[in-house]
Amino acid sequence: MTTLGLIGSGHIGSQLARLAVQHGYDVVLSNSRGPASLAGLVQELGPQARAATPDEAAAAGDLVVVTIPLHALDTVPVEPLAGKVVIDTDNYYPQRDGQIAELDDESTTVSELLARHLPQSHVVKAFNHILASELTTDGSPAGTPGRRALVVAGDDEAARRRVIDLLDEFGFDAVELDSLAEGWRIQRDTPGYGMRRDAEQLRADLAAAKRYRDM
Repeated sequence: MTTLGLIGSGHIGSQLARLAVQHGYDVVLSNSRGPASLAGLVQELGPQARAATPDEAAAAGDLVVVTIPLHALDTVPVEPLAGKVVIDTDNYYPQRDGQIAELDDESTTVSELLARHLPQSHVVKAFNHILASELTTDGSPAGTPGRRALVVAGDDEAARRRVIDLLDEFGFDAVELDSLAEGWRIQRDTPGYGMRRDAEQLRADLAAAKRYRDM
């Protein structure tokens, strides 16, 4: 049985935990406030879930999701995530995160910042352009006409494939971007961001995306 570790258990993290439990995964939840603050969510999720510290969630997870505000990026544990696939759901909102020069001048992307912090991990961007509430309502079986698609971006093909398989289990098609650097194509204010799209529509949105400097 696969264990999903969650570093951050807010809107997206809690919804991914619900999906994971529904599909037979164990989940280890964590946040910045400590395990006791997650007692209600753990009780809701049942015996497949437990609360822990971020270091413990990182160590326990076969797959680990990082879903925290960008200002806390440096708190993500490094050593326990070495060699693991790490899913990054984060987006950059300057009004929340403060100004980050490398993101403002578009010389890097959110996920590349995380990958730099986790040099021995395999970072994959996913789940960043769907409303948290829709994670548990918009999934459908493979082959369903108009099945919703989500982007999976990453430098490592095997890591991307593992996350694509997870998306499929959770009820979503995947559209691949073969590098983290291309993840800007589904950042905020791009055509596909937040919109329900099937795979064909999402590919068209990615092709039509423009850098902020070109908008």
